[in-house]
Amino acid sequence: MSVITEIEDLRRIYKRRVPKMFFDYTESGSWTEQTFRENSSDFDKIYLRQRVAIDMEGRKTATKMIGQDVAMPVALAPVGLTGMQHFDGEIKAAKAAEAFGVPYSLSTMSICSIEDVAENTTKPFWMQVYTLKDDDFMQRLFDRAKDAKCSAAIITVDLQLLGQRHKDLKNGLSAPPKLTPASVANMMTKVQWGLGMLQTKRRFFGNIVGHAKGVKDPSSLSTWTAEAFDQSLNWDRIREFRKMWDGPLIIKGIMDPRDALEALNVGADAIVVSNHGGRQLDGALSSIRALEPIMDVVGDKIEVHLDSGIRSGQDVLKATAMGAKGTYIGRAYVYGLGANGQQGVTDALNVIHGELEKSMGLCGRTDINSVDRDILMIPKGFSGDWAN
Repeated sequence: MSVITEIEDLRRIYKRRVPKMFFDYTESGSWTEQTFRENSSDFDKIYLRQRVAIDMEGRKTATKMIGQDVAMPVALAPVGLTGMQHFDGEIKAAKAAEAFGVPYSLSTMSICSIEDVAENTTKPFWMQVYTLKDDDFMQRLFDRAKDAKCSAAIITVDLQLLGQRHKDLKNGLSAPPKLTPASVANMMTKVQWGLGMLQTKRRFFGNIVGHAKGVKDPSSLSTWTAEAFDQSLNWDRIREFRKMWDGPLIIKGIMDPRDALEALNVGADAIVVSNHGGRQLDGALSSIRALEPIMDVVGDKIEVHLDSGIRSGQDVLKATAMGAKGTYIGRAYVYGLGANGQQGVTDALNVIHGELEKSMGLCGRTDINSVDRDILMIPKGFSGDWAN
């Protein structure tokens, strides 16, 4: 059995075990994939200051995200189609997050439903919601999240239009997967994945089929999704969603300081600096470059989290040092899930936690809550000139 010492180990196993259609869904961005690549590579431009002869015993990574105790400032990001990466994938990821002590975020476009995840976990999880036109569906989605005792809602605001994702279009991405000669030939080489899928009946979008008007089975889903997303979304509309949900609210998809202030004004409890993993506007700044200008504007008026590009505990440490109160991993945990189910997600969390704890100590800090910009060396101009 392979020894897992870094996230890349999980990625290699994941690539071998999961059909190409779903590997490409995870491991790609939009258009030229510039932003997708820079989300990760821009972390490499930030250097850590090593300190010595400092007591490094008793290191602590525990902190809080939106008032909730977490084992480290990391949440599992909402990722669609997770149940296609591994059978009952959302349930397995949520169970791994619960056992580790970090938040799990369930995507609207999940395969396992809100109710499925709630029935198989013992602690509250977060529910991610897309901005859809159908008020009735939106209200019922929030109500279902309340009934499941979800402890926070995440409204994703950067998907009014779908970015041009070449690989997904060429692969004919769908759930369940369309049976074409190419997809069948590829799936036949993924025996472990296929045997797992035979063990479950959860193979379509569980939060939508049977819940959205006009969607009674997977065959009608593509028509619904093409028409459901609200291209006319504005901040007044988000205020309406705020009224539908009276619990902690996180707004995800903020990349501009002006939008950060709007999120503050609508009553959000936290924002997530995120470019959707480089899957929306290609050519946008990486999330880590966009973080500091946003922090400069909102300060401590609202909790700021960071998503997109995190592949290591050092990335978590750098984002925290730049002011983020929490970070999100998507691809990193999906690699683990596809590689080895619930244990693979646990492996990913263990890797990131170990890297975070040791790197923090080597920077001369023993408590994640004491980490600040002093441990970093950041090149001039790294965050760009937003004044223009």
